[in-house]
Amino acid sequence: MKRKNYMTILLFLVGILLNVEKSYAQQKNDDKNTEKVLIDLSRKKWKWMSDKNINLLNDLFHEKSVFVHMGGTMNKNQELNTIENGSIHYKQAEIKDISVRFVDNTAIVLDQIVLTAIVGGKEVVNPFMVTEIYIHIENEWKLAVLSFTKLLDNNQQKR
Repeated sequence: MKRKNYMTILLFLVGILLNVEKSYAQQKNDDKNTEKVLIDLSRKKWKWMSDKNINLLNDLFHEKSVFVHMGGTMNKNQELNTIENGSIHYKQAEIKDISVRFVDNTAIVLDQIVLTAIVGGKEVVNPFMVTEIYIHIENEWKLAVLSFTKLLDNNQQKR
C-alpha cells in the first residue's frame, strides 16, 4: 500500500514538472514571436518616418510619448509636426543591429543605425544607438520613448 502511494505521488510530481517545462517552452516561444512583431514594427516605423506617414505614426505614438534628439526633446505633436513639415526628414535608417528586451508589458528595442536625414536643408549622416520603448496597451504596442544617442564613427572609436 505504501509503495502504491509513493508511485502515485511520484507520477503526480512528474506530471507537474512536465507541465511547468511545457509552460516555460511556450513562454519562450511567445517571447520570440513578440520579439519578431516588435522588430517588424520598428522597421515599419522607420519607413513611415521616411515616407512622412503621419497617420500611421500618430496611431503608433503614445499620447504621452517623448522624443529625445541631439538638439532637445519633443512631445508627440512636436515630433509629428517636425516630420510633416520636413524640419527633419528621416530619409533612410540603415539598421546595423536590432535587439529586444522585455520588462513586464514594456519592450525595449535597441537599434544601431546609420541615419541619413535632411536637417535644415542639409543632408547629414550619423551613426546612432536608438532606444525605442514600447508599452503593450489594449492588445497593441505603443511607442512611448524614442531616444537618439550619437555613436562615435569608426574613425573616432577607441580600441
